[in-house]
Amino acid sequence: MSKRLRNSEVCADCSVPEPRWASVNRGVLICDECCSVHRSLGRHSSQVRHLTHTPWPPTQLQMVQTLYNNGANSIWEHCLLDPASVMSGKRKANPQDKVHPNKTDFIKAKYQMLAFVHRMPCRDDDSFTAKDLSKQLHSSVRTGNLETCLRLLSLGAQANFFHPEKGNTPLHVAAKAGQVSQAELLTVYGADPGAPDTNTKTPIDYARQAGYHDLADRLVEIQYELTDRLAFYLCGRKPNHKNGHHFIVPQMADSSLDLSELAKTAKKKLQSLSNHLFEELAMDVYDEVDRRETDAVWLATQNHSTLVTETTVVPFLPVNPEYSSTRNQGRQKLARFNAHEFATLVIDILSDSKRRQLGNSTTSPKENVELILKSVSSRSGSEGLDNDQPDYDSVASDEDTDKEPPSGKDRTKSLDSEPSDGPVTVQEFLEVKNALSASEAKIQQLMKVNSNLSDELRLMQKKLQSLQSENTSLRRQGPTTHIYQVPINSGSEYTDPSSSSPSAMKRQQSARAGRPMSMSIYETGSGLKPYLPKGDTPYPEEGVPTLQPFLPPHASKLDKQSSMPDSDYDNTNNDYEMEDSGSMGRRGRLRSSGWLGEGSSIPELDDLGAEPDPALPSTEDVIRKTEQITKNIQELLRAAQENKHDSFIPCSERIYVAVTEMAALFSKRPRSEMVRGPLRLLTSSAFRLQGECRKASPPEEGPGPDMQLVTQQVIQCAYDIAKAAKQLVTITTKENSN
Repeated sequence: MSKRLRNSEVCADCSVPEPRWASVNRGVLICDECCSVHRSLGRHSSQVRHLTHTPWPPTQLQMVQTLYNNGANSIWEHCLLDPASVMSGKRKANPQDKVHPNKTDFIKAKYQMLAFVHRMPCRDDDSFTAKDLSKQLHSSVRTGNLETCLRLLSLGAQANFFHPEKGNTPLHVAAKAGQVSQAELLTVYGADPGAPDTNTKTPIDYARQAGYHDLADRLVEIQYELTDRLAFYLCGRKPNHKNGHHFIVPQMADSSLDLSELAKTAKKKLQSLSNHLFEELAMDVYDEVDRRETDAVWLATQNHSTLVTETTVVPFLPVNPEYSSTRNQGRQKLARFNAHEFATLVIDILSDSKRRQLGNSTTSPKENVELILKSVSSRSGSEGLDNDQPDYDSVASDEDTDKEPPSGKDRTKSLDSEPSDGPVTVQEFLEVKNALSASEAKIQQLMKVNSNLSDELRLMQKKLQSLQSENTSLRRQGPTTHIYQVPINSGSEYTDPSSSSPSAMKRQQSARAGRPMSMSIYETGSGLKPYLPKGDTPYPEEGVPTLQPFLPPHASKLDKQSSMPDSDYDNTNNDYEMEDSGSMGRRGRLRSSGWLGEGSSIPELDDLGAEPDPALPSTEDVIRKTEQITKNIQELLRAAQENKHDSFIPCSERIYVAVTEMAALFSKRPRSEMVRGPLRLLTSSAFRLQGECRKASPPEEGPGPDMQLVTQQVIQCAYDIAKAAKQLVTITTKENSN
């Protein structure tokens, strides 16, 4: 976009100059503040993309620019152009207006309620129904008049309307006429590039027949937009559709996930879904990917010295009124998946999308052979490597496997290539046999280690039982004696272990049992559950070492510590749990993920026995420390934007110091939960940020980290710190003003 053109542009909602975001389906450009409101409406109301920091298909960007330059905004503000609207009190938002409530109310009325759109006069003898509007759309798409088609779509015309007399859809007409921008607009509103007409021809076929090969290639990309977006989110690559390769299914670096029984069970549940339910789940995951990517761009492009503002935060997918409450709840739970769990879900969806598209059966007779080959490959490749590996390995696409068929030696190293149907040579057979023998010996050795660990675990459980008995007796002697008391339960804030009543446990179980099976596949649920002898009171889940079922030797630390019994995609401890779980559980998670060393501690968690201090620091002190934090976050995000990964560690250290200084303003154990929650999020996110920044350093040997994933996690941690700081400023300002 030329600089001269950008200088003449203003926000469609509040007229701020030089807007940096676009609403694709509305055909308008918007500023940062209005974009935050658009994001809170959801993709069903407004699909926002950054003009420069988001990869755009050139024809789609051209379509948005054409609509904006031709006055598409007048479609959404038609009634405001009438002088009578001034008399009625209706007016457009101004740059000086506050985001809440002025701009928010105006944008919701404009795009959600369509309060200012021109309505067709509907009398009893008129037939301006959706069918008539759709027929007008069918006739208009053969021309280049984009704003007319957008106006018809805004009034209720259907982009996928099948004309009963013509026997085709508007996209067939646009493709045959070579109207690229019309095709882009129709597909944004849901037109299907693969829909056949009465002659069983698709819009792609008509575009190729008419010689519009670029348009045909673009329609193929749109047809696979969902799977392409998911694959690009994981590995930064898209398949080459021109060569006939339509799917990339990335593999996790730790392929032991494919060997676990829980993974197989979850995958079978996914495969058992009907096509309709699977499509709904895939679309929900697509929307969550869009939310996470837009979040990353939003954080990278903001002026972080003004993070303590009233702009809207979108922590999860907004409610879509057209969906059921069950589906909306399931969509919002996707935000609670961490990067590893969400990547596992995305990979399973990509894999099953490919299977359903190609018409393969859910079970394959070669499954056992593939598992053996993957096991041999991962063991032989991971024996000399450290356990802290990046989350993703290199991706082998269909294109790669078609170009270079693997030889006998490479066969065990390819994760995506399937075993050949041809005869197996003696040399290959001996290689596999020797590898299996070595694997069996390794398994026997690990089983012996597993047995030893079981003995140690039983000893630890006896000690725990003794400590529990002593804890109970001390509690009876006096209410102030808490020598061995575990301070926090991972499911609630500052809860004593003995307070877990049977009725509370029953409520937890009934809450889980009441969910539909279709959502329980990827539902967040309870995590690690330690073994305790009969009759013992449960201790906090993550504060007790737990021996997990036997895993192969190449399993990562995450797999060995969080092999969860409820679901392969479980994310948090309880479905009703808030974002910040108990501090004991969090310390366990930080250490298990490499964020905390064995000797490290969180200052906020170490002095829980201190007397509560209800006094809050002054608002000026909190704002001053917050500005220091946001300034350091701004430096970190600038380094991420410029790919200066060597600056991550010093930036994170400065952020940690600033966070520590801010935390020192508050008492060790604030009485108010409103203060305790953000303060805990602030300190824990600072520790997480340090751990993620250390991953950016290249290892001395072995494969380097996935910098795209590391950068995403760094941005997420920085966002959590900024959000917590903003909450503390808001709370102290409110409390001190009372």
